[in-house]
Amino acid sequence: MEFKPKEELKEEMEIETKRLIHSFKYAGTGIFTSLKKEKNMKIHFFAMILVIILGIIFQISSTEWIACIILFAGVIGTEMLNTAIETVVDMVTPYKNSKAKIAKDVAAGGVLVWAIASVFIGGIIFIPKIIELF
Repeated sequence: MEFKPKEELKEEMEIETKRLIHSFKYAGTGIFTSLKKEKNMKIHFFAMILVIILGIIFQISSTEWIACIILFAGVIGTEMLNTAIETVVDMVTPYKNSKAKIAKDVAAGGVLVWAIASVFIGGIIFIPKIIELF
């Protein structure tokens, strides 16, 4: 086993830290790019903000917040993956192709599954609270 001098280890750690910071910057850029350019992402973010506001108004429990956060991440994450898949498919297959269509449709379907589950779970959380108002 080879031991490295303290200075060399420090330099390697600084390089790795810079790489990590850059990777977070790239990921953040991806989030903001998808929000800026994708209509469906804007809809998902609007829905997320609405749910956050309702959660604050109705003072939902910690468990309900956890469910909402998981659903936010699931819908937004799959929407971003869907966008990435569609972009790559469009890059490599600029013409109509049945397999490209399958890839794009399946990716979009994954987002739809998360969105439908989110609506149902949101209903389970919020409908009883709304009914209590009346």
